[in-house]
Amino acid sequence: MSRLDRLRTLLAEHHLDAILLHNGENRTYLTGFTGSAGVALITARESLLLVDFRYVEQAAVEAPGWEIVKVPRQATDIVTEIVRGRELRRVGFESDGLTYKQYDELGTALRPAELVPVTGVDRLRWVKDGDELARIRKAVAIADAGFAHVQGYLRPGIREREVALELEFYMRRHGADKEAFDTIVASGVRSSLPHGRATEKVLAPGEFVTLDFGAVVRGYHSDCTRTVVLGDPSPRHREIYDLVLAAQRAALAGIRPGVSAKDADAMARRVITEAGHGDHFGHGLGHGVGLAIHEGPTLSPREDATLEAGMVVTVEPGVYLPGWGGVRIEDLVIITPDGCEDLTTAPKHLIEL
Repeated sequence: MSRLDRLRTLLAEHHLDAILLHNGENRTYLTGFTGSAGVALITARESLLLVDFRYVEQAAVEAPGWEIVKVPRQATDIVTEIVRGRELRRVGFESDGLTYKQYDELGTALRPAELVPVTGVDRLRWVKDGDELARIRKAVAIADAGFAHVQGYLRPGIREREVALELEFYMRRHGADKEAFDTIVASGVRSSLPHGRATEKVLAPGEFVTLDFGAVVRGYHSDCTRTVVLGDPSPRHREIYDLVLAAQRAALAGIRPGVSAKDADAMARRVITEAGHGDHFGHGLGHGVGLAIHEGPTLSPREDATLEAGMVVTVEPGVYLPGWGGVRIEDLVIITPDGCEDLTTAPKHLIEL
């Protein structure tokens, strides 16, 4: 089934006459349009893309087969015309795609049509096709090359921000459209911060340095984390690093289609908990990656979704010790029919710089 056909199954399941898509990633996935603003309106027979004057030409090129409708920047009046002109009675919208103010205004304007919240549109994106996988593979390769490059740059005396910039510049120079998110460089005691953005802190000998980074290629993201040590590692450095690596390997060995997302999380969490550090692994094992850096499925104790071939997820256990430091090791994998393929090739042994 085409992407549009699969969306239309949601119309039937929810007894909808139409659905409005405001979420940028969902809109791009269904239409091909990559502009920053626009609304897609889909009925059982029509597919309309509503954009303002800035994007009319772009939409015509990127969304062949869609009817392009030029609208003011506030498209509510045109949406209302379309809904009333076609006598649409139940109009779905992404439940996480509108603010309350937008929902209230649009719902009032569309009456007597009913505005119906819909979940699950993003699930259409969870299983990737060949073109999506090719873009992700390229984004991973660029990030891997960036990590290899930046190892020659990491040394005591430079600031975290300098490291982040060098890594980002390298990825951009070598084919990335942009970085996938604000690059994380967290050194020393700051490496216990799972999302420790790069600061003016100066790197020092004997410290862990955690780098979390990714590239974007034609809309698709990669995500990688590596933790290195500056100088000779202490026994505790090795203990924590080896524990996290063992947890990741356990998960990589067990992830396959049919496994629930929470069971995948448990494969790594069990290793860390049995070593006495369960309270120091406070996030889920991973998340889906694609048009968004964080999408479904989420590998966590609270996620019941079942893994399927073609899904792309991170596997990123971590141990974080406040006041001392932490380790995270993150790879990006494709779920295959009989297991998973690790796309990330950056080395995972404890690198001493």
